[in-house]
Amino acid sequence: MKIKICGIMRPEDAVVATEAGADFVGMIFVPQRRRRLSAAAGREIAQAVKEASPPGKTPKIVGNFADQSQEEVNQFVAECGLDFVQLCGQESIAYCGQIDAEVIKVVHVDPSAAAAADLDHVAERVQTYAGVGHLVTLDRLVVGVQGGTGHSFDWTIAAHISEMGLPIILAGGLAPKNVAQAIAEVQPWGVDVSSGVETNGVKNHDKIRAFIKNARRTLSPE
Repeated sequence: MKIKICGIMRPEDAVVATEAGADFVGMIFVPQRRRRLSAAAGREIAQAVKEASPPGKTPKIVGNFADQSQEEVNQFVAECGLDFVQLCGQESIAYCGQIDAEVIKVVHVDPSAAAAADLDHVAERVQTYAGVGHLVTLDRLVVGVQGGTGHSFDWTIAAHISEMGLPIILAGGLAPKNVAQAIAEVQPWGVDVSSGVETNGVKNHDKIRAFIKNARRTLSPE
């Protein structure tokens, strides 16, 4: 199971995530978002990750985008050395195929979704992207918000998708205190956290370490 620490804004936060064993380190390049970074800041963080990584264990560098031009996204890929691009808007399969990096597509889940028809619709969307080789993140739908919302949704929906054999990354409302329960209930391919490891909007190093430790402990109980 993979762990992604997202919304990194400072090199020192990326180093802590790397040393604690994160598999993915994510940065935000979406306009008007509080955590948005410049390409120069992204390069600095990516370099810090590489320098802090043990041989052969460098976390994948992820850039988050939403409804931006392919040219802009690919420019960030080249300038920051991104391994993955996480797309949080209404990007199509055709759009995803034109990105110069591996793709993680966010599928937002309406918190009112529960009926079989709703579950089938979410599963269909996941399959659409997963079927052509993209990873898929499930996050809660919040109207007017692109990307991470910091809000949870009914995990039985994610568990249903996971039981179908579709690999998903679970996001939304995760924190050190509930990540173990989330993994136990959903059995996701990975988990993604940003605000859940922050204090007053700033990455908290103890919370980052605790989140990763608690997630790993779920897989290898003491």
